Amino acid sequence: MTATSRIEWTEQTWNPTVGCTKISAGCKHCYAEAMAHRLQAMGTPGYEKGFELVVLPQRLDDPLKRKKPTTYFVNSMSDLFHDLVPDEHIDSVFRVIQQTPHHTYQILTKRAARMARYFKSRPAPTNAWLGVSVENRKQGVPRINHLRKVPAHIRFLSVEPLLEDVGELDLTNIHWVIVGGESGPKARPMKQEWADSVRAQCEDQGVAFFFKQWGGWGVDGKKRAKAANGRLLNGRTWDAMPENVGMQMQA
Repeated sequence: MTATSRIEWTEQTWNPTVGCTKISAGCKHCYAEAMAHRLQAMGTPGYEKGFELVVLPQRLDDPLKRKKPTTYFVNSMSDLFHDLVPDEHIDSVFRVIQQTPHHTYQILTKRAARMARYFKSRPAPTNAWLGVSVENRKQGVPRINHLRKVPAHIRFLSVEPLLEDVGELDLTNIHWVIVGGESGPKARPMKQEWADSVRAQCEDQGVAFFFKQWGGWGVDGKKRAKAANGRLLNGRTWDAMPENVGMQMQA
């Protein structure tokens, strides 16, 4: 099952796995967990166990049915490199990716070490963008070094929710950085100087920068609806995509 996404940097979501477990500070108010329980209450197939991790091989062929070139966020409701996802299932996901070169696939993980181990003996399809979450210094920033080891055509960082100043970042061989604040009723605030620091480092190191949202707290430090806070940083939008591969969604 795929679905149209409201995430600003993708088009569709594809979830051949659902459910997860929390491993770091960015997981505290997981949007996917809350959504999974709502889908469970609605009787949606695949969510019978709520947010418990479930592998769904019956969804593997969904992208094969779509002829229009599409950008997919893979496992928006899970983590493909979760310890409980068998290598064989991950292999199947990447076989589909290889079989559909007209699509682009964005895969984001907090299990960066496992992703690096997985690709140590495997190539990464050129239409697979591989990324890691970087929400803070202690848990998030070390994931970047694992990502650098992955032989991906596009490597990206999701600095969301940005929970603190992440300090100096080595963006060598990183192609794209997304920054965003946390949303939801229990959202933690993001300060403008934290986002500006990441933006400036992207500019200095020649990395595409995308500002997704302020989330539940505005630039003025006031809490309000996410839509009201918008996605302007320093009075403008920042929608850069990796060079030469970011035009598909606008075509």
